Amino acid sequence: MDYSKKLALSYYKTIAVINEPHKVYLVQHQETSKIYIKKVLDVYNPKVYEYLYRHPITGVPRIIDYVEEDSELTVIEEYISGTSLAEKIQNHDLSESDIRTYMDDLCSIVNKLHSARPAIIHRDIKPSNIIITSYNHPVLLDFNAAKFYSLAEEDTVLLGTQGYAAPEQYGFGASSPQTDIYALGIVLKKMAASLDTKSDHLDSIIDKCTQLNPAERFENVSELKENLDSPKPLKKVHNSGSLSDYTLPGFRTRSFWKMTVASITYLLLFLFSMTIKIENTTGVILWIERIFIFLMALSIVFGCFNYMNIQRFMPLCQSKKRWVRYIGIAILDAIQILILMVLLIVFAAVLTPA
Repeated sequence: MDYSKKLALSYYKTIAVINEPHKVYLVQHQETSKIYIKKVLDVYNPKVYEYLYRHPITGVPRIIDYVEEDSELTVIEEYISGTSLAEKIQNHDLSESDIRTYMDDLCSIVNKLHSARPAIIHRDIKPSNIIITSYNHPVLLDFNAAKFYSLAEEDTVLLGTQGYAAPEQYGFGASSPQTDIYALGIVLKKMAASLDTKSDHLDSIIDKCTQLNPAERFENVSELKENLDSPKPLKKVHNSGSLSDYTLPGFRTRSFWKMTVASITYLLLFLFSMTIKIENTTGVILWIERIFIFLMALSIVFGCFNYMNIQRFMPLCQSKKRWVRYIGIAILDAIQILILMVLLIVFAAVLTPA
């Protein structure tokens, strides 16, 4: 424990409660009389706050001080006066010019985060975490869900907000710069929806930002920013017949070791299914049953790894609670197997009529 920091924090007196459930308070320094925000976090990455403390970023509240104690992080940060973007969207208080300005500024802010080594992924970009100042510029708040990018570290718990969180944040992939690009696309979508007129250009940007496959999104926020400034709409990215839509789990990230493990797994499943012996079954029926056994094994893999976003059909899979998501996946897999068993019975009945 850093006792000097703890002593420094004692100089901040609480003058108002902003959000009691989330432990956010308005405080005043007793010597300087300056106003700050105090947050007590139980979910956080201390190294992210250390980085922001040592490397202030324009468009992010400055970290004044912080101290970690008893699995909690107390943070004193700059107080930002303004209106939340969520309120502006709700009140339809946006013009297309405003939207382009806000997105341009947000891209600059996120680009600075992603330029850290390793990159800082915010993972909870949403309108309520964006304050529009009196100078009409956005400030990005709330870094409790942020993490440093690591390809080897997959997300195991959803830290973010449903509706803004990218598919990979639901426990079956690693958050990356494309995760924040997805959230920026949803924020842009919410802002554009508040306009009285439709913009094909903005729609095309949203479409590319929010692709299910991270590889189909913009490569980085600089590319997103360049396309926002371009007057021409992008071509539609999504094509239900494109090969990338059908990329098997294990091959989507193009990671060599994942592709190797996936290839071996698929091969073993195929060999097991094609060599299994079934009592009192021979000939064509035996091979059909082997094929269906292989399909059942694949259905479990597809359900677990959200192939083609299949988990969207099971609401339990969208829960923030990991154990609820696991139950949803188990039910989804059971339903897929049941459907395949019914189809197998139908095939067998057609080929071997009584």
